[in-house]
Amino acid sequence: MIKKQSITAMYYKAEGYNTQGARLLGRQSAGEGFFKAYVKSHQEKTFYCYSDSEIEYKSFQESITSILQKPSIFQFIPRNQSYRLAEAGNLYIPGPNLGEFAWTRRFYDQRGYSICGITHTIANKEAVNHISNLLITPIQPWDALICTSNAVKRTVDKIFYDWKEYLGHRFNSKIDIELQLPIIPLGVEAEKFIPNSDYRKSLREALNIDEEDIVVLFLGRLIFYAKAHPVPMYLALEKAVKKINHKGKIHLIQCGWFEDKREEKAFQESCKLFAPSINHVFLNGKHPEIRQKIWSCADIFISLADNIQETFGLTPIEAMAAGLPVIVSDWNGYQESVRHEIDGFRISTMIPPQNNSFDLAYNYHLDNINYSTYIAHACFSTVIDIDECAEALVKLIDNPNLRRKMGENGKQRVKEIYDWQNVIKSYDQLWASLAEIRNQKEMSVPVNKSIPFHPLSNDPFNLFGHYSTNYLLPENRLKLSEIFDDNYLNKIRSTWATNLGANYRLNNQIIDKIIQDLKNQGSLKVSYFLAVYGQENPEVLIRTLLYLLKFNILSLIKED
Repeated sequence: MIKKQSITAMYYKAEGYNTQGARLLGRQSAGEGFFKAYVKSHQEKTFYCYSDSEIEYKSFQESITSILQKPSIFQFIPRNQSYRLAEAGNLYIPGPNLGEFAWTRRFYDQRGYSICGITHTIANKEAVNHISNLLITPIQPWDALICTSNAVKRTVDKIFYDWKEYLGHRFNSKIDIELQLPIIPLGVEAEKFIPNSDYRKSLREALNIDEEDIVVLFLGRLIFYAKAHPVPMYLALEKAVKKINHKGKIHLIQCGWFEDKREEKAFQESCKLFAPSINHVFLNGKHPEIRQKIWSCADIFISLADNIQETFGLTPIEAMAAGLPVIVSDWNGYQESVRHEIDGFRISTMIPPQNNSFDLAYNYHLDNINYSTYIAHACFSTVIDIDECAEALVKLIDNPNLRRKMGENGKQRVKEIYDWQNVIKSYDQLWASLAEIRNQKEMSVPVNKSIPFHPLSNDPFNLFGHYSTNYLLPENRLKLSEIFDDNYLNKIRSTWATNLGANYRLNNQIIDKIIQDLKNQGSLKVSYFLAVYGQENPEVLIRTLLYLLKFNILSLIKED
């Protein structure tokens, strides 16, 4: 067996790797950080880009050049040349939809390269379908779906288990999959978050916040039904401010971006209604400069995520990198990234018991409710312990030494575990291990010549072969038709209706040679043309001959 190499080609769509679009989502922030780390750690001479268009490829080149500030060597692999991914050995895609790429690979060499994807939000139907369909796609043991937290992996395992159970009962057989499911967290560029006293001073002056005042910061999308409902945070702050000994003011800065005006109005009204004792500040977090500087302005970070679409949670990691103590909900990936009473506090949560909300699943399945409504209903049944949160706030507000200690603990944790310099090494190790598995493991579902590469993407003349009277076979003999001449040939070539699809046939130079051979010989068998012009692509030759027959450039000599 030829040993397979491992250079990672990137499936590139600019939208998935930058934060400059109209909407700023967590997966884009994570994708941008990963892309920078990948580029900076790249040890090979060539960057491989696998994309849908030259426009995306150009964006890929520009992004890398702006990061490295020097020219690089690039290799463009269009989607319709996926077999060339074997030149790299590994394909990274910024999502869980490995299945469609596995089907594409199956048309050529299933051992040619590995496919590596990653989870982000896994609550919507699209993500669940992508993951569950991996059980029925030609996934190989040398493929991987990276789970960003153990919480995510448990959900992925649950999706697989439920679908395997159904398929097993349906087909009375055991269903399984050999897919690597490593847990690799998201990362941050820790050095970007080092506190800056000048930023702190200038921002506080601009916002009329005294140095002795306490700033509690939330950073992220300001959307109550899809991220973190703000009212429990407001209620906890209002309770805390009545118990603290601290004499300065308490400010809550919500730095983020609203989905629409209605959402903005809801936040503006509810903060005054439920936390009237707090000074509320809203900042536009879409501006990179504000996102960069705001960490230095804060004393405490808070994120009471209560939504099922949350999987990892990057902002507490950023806050810890900035040396801030964090208060987070005991929810999703926060359970792994934030150590309770060491880096901050994890606030208890509560949800309904299992098998309580099939009505939500049913209505979402039927599209009676959309995804936003589905996760909103789940959010409204997810409880954050407000009294516990208030107690955590009091401890941090009244104890600057505790704030410093927890902040330093978190900063050190990020440096050791979540800095992209360390996280990207886990990616490199994974990709190297996938190459080893490709060199050693048996293939799952090898191609069977009796069935198509993709059962649902069959050769049309396999699927509809019974429609026809005859096939064009090697023993068939051809000649030029009685109406053929150069004028007729030019007429066929210059008419759109008869020249459509020229790129799926042999070029005109070869067609001219076929015609010349028939002029010289009078008639020739298809086998002759296969031997002379069909060595490289016999299928295209056959279709070309049929095209020439269809428009009466050639004619078939019928044997008695």
